Amino acid sequence: QVQLVESGGGLVQPGGSLRLSCVASGILLLNINAMDWYRQAPGKEREWVAAVSSGGDTYYADSVKGRFTIARDNAKNTLYLQMNSLKPEDTAVYYCKRQYPALWGQGTLVTVSS
Repeated sequence: QVQLVESGGGLVQPGGSLRLSCVASGILLLNINAMDWYRQAPGKEREWVAAVSSGGDTYYADSVKGRFTIARDNAKNTLYLQMNSLKPEDTAVYYCKRQYPALWGQGTLVTVSS
């Protein structure tokens, strides 16, 4: 079965860090051109957070630039999102996504609160 499974979410204090993982099964990350992270905060639309190409080029939304880092480990078939200096407004369900054809994970909840 082809699927993406996220993990690593949880409750963290403002200023803290988390690393999200997205494991691909049934498909090889090596064969996927580009991957994204998205997030959806309560009561808001889903928004794009970051992307990484097969060649390792990375792209970020302005709201997370300098704080978040996207990376892919093809050997482990895993996509990562390292999140530092977290803010309450980063609270959301985070999803990984294969760009084409579109394939979404189930999401992992990140809550930033004191």
